[in-house]
Amino acid sequence: MPFTRLGDYMQLSKPRIAAMGMVAVAVGYFVGCRGMFSLAEMLSACFGIASVAISCSFLNQWYEQDTDRHMARTADRPVPGGRVGPAEVLAVGLLLMICGIVWLLVAVNTLTAILAFATLALYVAAYTPLKRVSSLCTVIGAVSGAMPPVLGWTAAGGSLDGGALALFLLLFTWQFPHFLAIATIYRKDYESAGLRMLPLVRGESNGAGFVGVVYACVLIPVSLMVWHQDLAGNLYLTVALTGGVVYLISSVRFLLDQSKERARQLVLCSIVYLPTVLLTMTWDHYRLLS
Repeated sequence: MPFTRLGDYMQLSKPRIAAMGMVAVAVGYFVGCRGMFSLAEMLSACFGIASVAISCSFLNQWYEQDTDRHMARTADRPVPGGRVGPAEVLAVGLLLMICGIVWLLVAVNTLTAILAFATLALYVAAYTPLKRVSSLCTVIGAVSGAMPPVLGWTAAGGSLDGGALALFLLLFTWQFPHFLAIATIYRKDYESAGLRMLPLVRGESNGAGFVGVVYACVLIPVSLMVWHQDLAGNLYLTVALTGGVVYLISSVRFLLDQSKERARQLVLCSIVYLPTVLLTMTWDHYRLLS
């Protein structure tokens, strides 16, 4: 029984998403510390931010328990599956939020704590309910999803300057082809739950492919802002340009054929692109410091 409950809590935590977020936090911290790297300080920031991120997952699943019951891929989650009570999920989510924010205030800095709370509030109080109303929820969700490297940057003592903006826009822009492809794969699930995740163009036509291509085009110059801010060198420039072109080609293929197969290929391309660019940025920044 304890192991079953532990498994349910792991599922509620969405560990893969949390882990990817912590990678982005660590990258933001590393390029933001300007050579004054402290492993203990970075791990402290990751601990507080992870607590807030996991609380987002708990609170999101508490709020969406009704819609989750109507989707095949989420019907067996702990809350709609009846294995964990809604009140328990809400209580744990709020506790994690409080612990994370207090930790960031005490052990990191005030700016990071404020930004972490704002990210959570935007995700839970704006993005989550807006999913039932408009596909514009994707924009709100992308703002929250782009914050991890900014939180790492401010945890390292950085301000909300051009460097923070470059990191934010990189992740913000990257998300659109990625999430629109995912929404296409699970379109019937979302429709059955009454969630409006996909943009519509000309009545009932699916505009996900068009929007994805627009953002994939924008991502290429946006990714170069990191290089322009001297956060990385020519190796990053080459990888970002190459990866951006490949991501754009995959997005165009999805536009021309908005099938699940093309959508899955775009998702795969997106999850290769992001860690490749982030890790290259980290390595190239280290080379610049050496």
